[in-house]
Amino acid sequence: MKVAVILSGCGVFDGAEIHESVLTLLALEQAGCQYQCLAPDRPQAQVINHLTGEAMTESRNVLVEAARIARGQIQSLANARAEDYDAVILPGGFGAAKNLCDFAFKGSDCEVLPEVLDFCQAIAAQAKPLGFICIAPAMIPRIFGPGSRLTIGTDADTAAAIEQMGGQHQSCPVSEFVVDEQHKVVSTPAYMLANSISEAASGINRLVQEVVRLARR
Repeated sequence: MKVAVILSGCGVFDGAEIHESVLTLLALEQAGCQYQCLAPDRPQAQVINHLTGEAMTESRNVLVEAARIARGQIQSLANARAEDYDAVILPGGFGAAKNLCDFAFKGSDCEVLPEVLDFCQAIAAQAKPLGFICIAPAMIPRIFGPGSRLTIGTDADTAAAIEQMGGQHQSCPVSEFVVDEQHKVVSTPAYMLANSISEAASGINRLVQEVVRLARR
C-alpha cells in the first residue's frame, strides 16, 4: 500500500506542522505502508520567523521547504497521479490553511488550491480514503461539498466557519477521530488541541490506522 502525504512547507506558523508530519510518516511506516511526500511547487503565502512569530520579507517555496521534512524525497503535487496511491493524508500547520488553501485569510470564503483540489477529488472519485489533521480539515467542505463530516477539535469560531461552508463539524478530543463514511474521510484535531507531542500522536496514530483500514477494506 502506498500513501501520498501532502505537505505545505516546513514549520507550524507558515508551513506543515513538523511534529504532525513526522508522526504521520512514522505511523504509516509502522503500519507497513509505503509513502510519498508531495507538495505544491509555488511560493509560500507568508514566511514567519519561528523564534519571534513575526512575518519576514523574504520569499520561500512550499516544495523546497517541505523537502526539509521529507529529507529531499518529495515530488511536486502537479506531477502526482491519483491512480498511483491507495490513500492520501494531509498534516496540519498554518501552511495547510495558507498554502494549500486560503482559509487562514478568508475563512468561510476560502478556496482550495486547484492542484490540491483536483488531486484530492481524483482520489475520492476512485473511492480511496483521505485523512486530514489539525486545521487541514477546514478544506473538507470545499473538496467534498455540503454535508461532509469532520472535526478540528472544539474551537467554536473555526467550527462555525466550517459550518458556513456546509460542513458538519463534530467536536472531538485530541485522542479520537471523526469518520465521514460516505466520503471515506478521516479527521483528527492534533495540535488544534494537543499540549504535547504525545497527545498529538494519540490521535494521529489512530487516524492513520483508520485510513489504512479503509484503504484495505
